[in-house]
Amino acid sequence: MSELSIKIRVADRDYPMRVSPTDEERLRMAGRLLNERVKEFREQYGIQDKQDLLAMIALSTMADRLKVSKEKDGTDAALTERLTRLDQLLSSLVLG
Repeated sequence: MSELSIKIRVADRDYPMRVSPTDEERLRMAGRLLNERVKEFREQYGIQDKQDLLAMIALSTMADRLKVSKEKDGTDAALTERLTRLDQLLSSLVLG
């Protein structure tokens, strides 16, 4: 599969990229979402410097990612515990 040459505009700056066709829409959506966050942060915090805005967005995004990861780990642990109990119950029924 050949790569596409695209440009993603983030904070009024174009970034040329070579991407696979399967990644194109995801990257374009990421660019749109990032520009929306730039606008939100600019309005919310009154910051005009684009590097400061992008750094704040990166920090916020990473914090959100860590939160989701921690919640996922908790969900995985709870699911594992339930599956273990279910396995024990089924084993006792088969063996009992």
